[in-house]
Amino acid sequence: MKIKTILLIIVSCFFINADRHDDIKTEINNVLNKLPAGTSVGMLIYNPLTRDTIYSINHTESMIPASNTKLFTTATALEIMGGGYTLSTQILTDDNDITDGKINGNIYIKGLGNSVFTSEDLTEMSAGLYELGIKKITGNVIGDDTFFDDIYTRDDWIKDENANVKLAPISALVIDRNKTRVRKKRRGRLRTYTVNVTNPPLFAAEQLLEKISELGVEVEGTAEKGETPLTAQLLLEETIELRQLIKMINKNSNNFLAECLFKTIGAVASSKQGNSFYSTQAILTFIEDNGIYSEGTSIVDGSGISRFDQITVGAIVGLLERMYFDIKNFDDYYNSLSIAGVDGTLNERMYNTAAENNFRGKTGTLNGVSSLSGYLVTADGDDLIISIIFEFERGRWNTYRNIQDEIIEILAGWKEESPEGLLQQGSQENTN
Repeated sequence: MKIKTILLIIVSCFFINADRHDDIKTEINNVLNKLPAGTSVGMLIYNPLTRDTIYSINHTESMIPASNTKLFTTATALEIMGGGYTLSTQILTDDNDITDGKINGNIYIKGLGNSVFTSEDLTEMSAGLYELGIKKITGNVIGDDTFFDDIYTRDDWIKDENANVKLAPISALVIDRNKTRVRKKRRGRLRTYTVNVTNPPLFAAEQLLEKISELGVEVEGTAEKGETPLTAQLLLEETIELRQLIKMINKNSNNFLAECLFKTIGAVASSKQGNSFYSTQAILTFIEDNGIYSEGTSIVDGSGISRFDQITVGAIVGLLERMYFDIKNFDDYYNSLSIAGVDGTLNERMYNTAAENNFRGKTGTLNGVSSLSGYLVTADGDDLIISIIFEFERGRWNTYRNIQDEIIEILAGWKEESPEGLLQQGSQENTN
């Protein structure tokens, strides 16, 4: 009799789990019913350990991912380079002997994808150059950004691009995100404006020349744009690790940094000059090599601000599942995501709910688009992968963000009774 009871429970648990899935689906459907008419929805909720699909709607429909594109950019970067890869800004010279305190030749400032380099960093490097004993430079100060191509604007590399978000020039050599302050007279008064740098390598050379001259270093030449010889000697270097950069990109959804990383991917993957073609090919190759669903996927940039980016929620969940099982890179990837109610673009979302501190995700926002994807730990300790995209013509972003949050909050509090629990309960009842 006891054996029959246990067998009955084993069979029954499958139906009970199915009922629990129906319950959660009903709750989610009730939330989706709040969406304004005409909203397009793509959503997939998946348990990577049990391979159980909790909820799916239009998971193979191609949609605009907005900044969820950054998930692919940063994952590909980790795969190709690893979290410890350093992106740098270097000062070099073509003089092999500087022990006399003189550089008989040129000095170079070369960018290798360090997009967070600042004028303060340049001040420190200038001081470091002076501390090396350099008192005179007979040649020029040359800015080198040839690690990338010189197509600085997205409009030039994305055909028919008409992005709502305008960025500073995307270059391998960057100072202060390629923005500077200028004084201009307007209506009879001098005013200070922030403007984009138009020629990043020349601007960097001019800034370095100015700073070392202020320290008393005599420079006979001028600031120019050029290329560093392969035989040049490295004098100083400022770096950032990839794992730190992707935190800045994903947590705060920084478009400029994402686009610079996009071209870095192209440079490293191709071992040639970084450009949009090599970058796109590297990301698509990563998708293909890892068996991620690719139908309907088109990636043209690294940030997701282009409306020509097209991705399915099925592809996003496939990507997140791939990274979930990547022992080498998952921690860096997971730690780069915004934490609900704590930091980044999710710092004020899902606060004081079961999802707070239990959901790590990436937001995405464009006109008429709201996306949210990431990892959730439920009330009973299950890991879920979630991707939600809404495309809409009515209402404001907050309406759609609130609905996304409500769905995740429901899932965060979800407790799915396990077969083991049912067996234990049945055994106790049979014993009694």
